[in-house]
Amino acid sequence: MTPGPLTAPRSAPLPALRAPLANRTNALHAGAWWLWALGLAAAASRTTNPLLLALLVAVAGYVVSARRTDAPWARSYAVFLLLGLAVLAMRLLFAVVLGSPVGGTRVLFTLPEVPLPDWAQGVRIGGRVTAEGLAFAFRDGMRLAALLVCVGAANALASPARLLKSLPGALYEAGVAVVVAMTFAPNLVADVRRVRAARRLRGRPDRGVRSVLQVALPVLEGALERSVALAAAMDARGYGRTARVSPAVRRTTTACTLGGLLGVCVGAYGLLSADGEAFALPALGLGLAAALVGLRLGGRRAARSRYRPDRWGVRAWLVAGSGAAVAVGMLAAAAADPAALTPPAVPLTAPSVPVGAVTACLLGLLPAFVAPLPAGRSAP
Repeated sequence: MTPGPLTAPRSAPLPALRAPLANRTNALHAGAWWLWALGLAAAASRTTNPLLLALLVAVAGYVVSARRTDAPWARSYAVFLLLGLAVLAMRLLFAVVLGSPVGGTRVLFTLPEVPLPDWAQGVRIGGRVTAEGLAFAFRDGMRLAALLVCVGAANALASPARLLKSLPGALYEAGVAVVVAMTFAPNLVADVRRVRAARRLRGRPDRGVRSVLQVALPVLEGALERSVALAAAMDARGYGRTARVSPAVRRTTTACTLGGLLGVCVGAYGLLSADGEAFALPALGLGLAAALVGLRLGGRRAARSRYRPDRWGVRAWLVAGSGAAVAVGMLAAAAADPAALTPPAVPLTAPSVPVGAVTACLLGLLPAFVAPLPAGRSAP
């Protein structure tokens, strides 16, 4: 037999680098999504450049489309987008009707001005509408809309139930109230749809004032029954049982919590204002430290156990770190070139594209590649 032609052995294909499918063991911590979204929101609060704000909104939207699940609460992102557009439209409407604090020379049109008394000086209704005033209102409204979109991204990606399970013991009661309030509205809407569908199947009208009054009674009855069932389930599981702590621990907990929250408020105000950056970071750091001590001490009163607690793993650190990197990068870009991040409205100029700020915004795309994939989704 003659030997056949020599052929090179086939090499095994290299496995594709893709994130694992999400399950109970590797599900991303809900707090990591909120830290990522808050980092994007902090970056949006430091700029009025519409190009950078649009990039932050695009980054948040891409991550949400790549990593959200099919749960009902994951569909809230579109609502926040519409809310952001409504805020932007209202800001422009106020600038047209009530005027803008920024003057300008490029008059677009003039509205009839309503005369106001002397005690209302500084406020006007109608008058000149300038291009500079509309540009200032558009940038200011877009910044607020970007903040709302970032919060909507956290709501669409972080499960409320898993976030409640991860809360410290001191905030468990308040977290339960918030989660119940957040889930009551979707259940109420589902009950209304169910009752209206049942009325249509029975040949009864489902439109008009009379039908609304007839639908309201079974809907409220269902909400009452659900509340009673929830209260019974919580009572059966020993909800509300607290451990005994000494009076000194209670006083220390109250002082640390209140002092920490006050420091966080002062630090947040300093970061958002233009003249408070000198004391903002120290006050914010001390406030967070005091609040964490207060929450740690307050958790001794909550005598409860956790079934399969969520682990803070490497992927959670990467997701939270990407949001922090976006915020730090935007702060550095604002210190290096403040005119690029907050372009002046007078004179009216086109916004520039700072490379450092754009690179910092793109770091927020990391969760779309490292976070576990929801069931039925493919890697981007």
